[in-house]
Amino acid sequence: MPLRVLVAKVGLDGHDRGVKVVARILRDAGMEVIYTGLFQTPETVASAAIDEDVDVVGLSMLSGAHLTLAPLVVQALHDRGSTIPVVVGGIIPQQDITLLQEEGVAGVLGPGASADDVVRVVNSVVVD
Repeated sequence: MPLRVLVAKVGLDGHDRGVKVVARILRDAGMEVIYTGLFQTPETVASAAIDEDVDVVGLSMLSGAHLTLAPLVVQALHDRGSTIPVVVGGIIPQQDITLLQEEGVAGVLGPGASADDVVRVVNSVVVD
């Protein structure tokens, strides 16, 4: 059965080109992709992830709010009793990767990540 991945744009970030490219990369790798669209809240992402029974949540962050919003998505999932891993990609400075991991983010993809990197990281965080 293919992996199910929910990809989302959280907060006021209205740039959707990157997330659509990532969605296609994951689809072309054989994954089922659910795209929630722009301007989602951490709560709507968590609810959609649980409702759609996904294996991974992927957040596309270009607004600089990754240190605030990504942990809120992780927390919203945990508050609902979920252990779905969260991967964050976008304009993530190297020095923020450890901070995100400490907040429970399972994988981080920064600028310049290749299609192979995206697929590898998503596959690597899936819990059996």
